[in-house]
Amino acid sequence: QVQLVESGGGLVQTGGSLRLSCAASGSFFSIRPMGWYRQAPGKQREMVATITPGGIANYDDSVKGRFTISRDNAKKTVYLQMNSLKPEDTAVYYCSLRSGPDYDYWGQGTQVTVSS
Repeated sequence: QVQLVESGGGLVQTGGSLRLSCAASGSFFSIRPMGWYRQAPGKQREMVATITPGGIANYDDSVKGRFTISRDNAKKTVYLQMNSLKPEDTAVYYCSLRSGPDYDYWGQGTQVTVSS
């Protein structure tokens, strides 16, 4: 069974940085795509960034050049470095693992709040 635990959220001022971490338990982490998603109040959950087992990253246009996703397969951990944060980045951020055609395992989420 896969469990995902996020950490690193918090309150930061506009222009600041945060680094989110997601620790995974279970087998086969190194061969699974991972992703970070977010959900702001009143909005649908949206993809922020994904990373393949080999480290190829994909980003939503809204975070390109500001966020960096990475993974450490030995530690079964995926990271999201967030720089130049904006108030519109405020959301609950979720870590996800894809075991099949869709992202089907989710963490509990961590709140990121960017003050203006």
